[in-house]
Amino acid sequence: MKTLIGFEEIEDKIITLRGQKVLLDRDVATLCGVETKRVNEALRNNLDKFPKDYCFTLQVSEKQYLVENFDRFSVLKHSTVEPKAFTEKGLYMLATILKSSRATNATFAIIETFAKLRELSRTLNNLPDASEEQQKSLLEKSGDLFTDLLDNNLQATDSETTIELNLAVLKVKHTVKRKADKE
Repeated sequence: MKTLIGFEEIEDKIITLRGQKVLLDRDVATLCGVETKRVNEALRNNLDKFPKDYCFTLQVSEKQYLVENFDRFSVLKHSTVEPKAFTEKGLYMLATILKSSRATNATFAIIETFAKLRELSRTLNNLPDASEEQQKSLLEKSGDLFTDLLDNNLQATDSETTIELNLAVLKVKHTVKRKADKE
């Protein structure tokens, strides 16, 4: 299935707050093609569906951190409204509420991105303990995941993976040569 929203577009919007990967309400709204107030309205009208580990309101210090460290959040600097952050679970729940076709496509892309990031993390965590043959297999798998995450619209023509292990520091380098699909 082809989505209108690429993994990279979603991955660029995912931030880590309170030890969790989240999307802010404004980014969810952008991806779903609705106004931020509609996302927050859906949240407000369905509070029982969003426990604390699904969605939380940013504290002033968290908002300030985002404004200082991410250019795209500069519009929040003078905002009196504290943004909401949706965890992966919260995004799944929000998908049951927002009903537009763009919201559905965005939800599919968001779910796929979170799943691939989780799988990539598991794969990379298994590398140090794996045998040489298993490492090769895991690197191929991680290379495929990198490819999926970075660009869906280009066809891979060649790839190369290098592993360096220096005193308990693992460095993985994966290079993929690509060319645009001709449709």
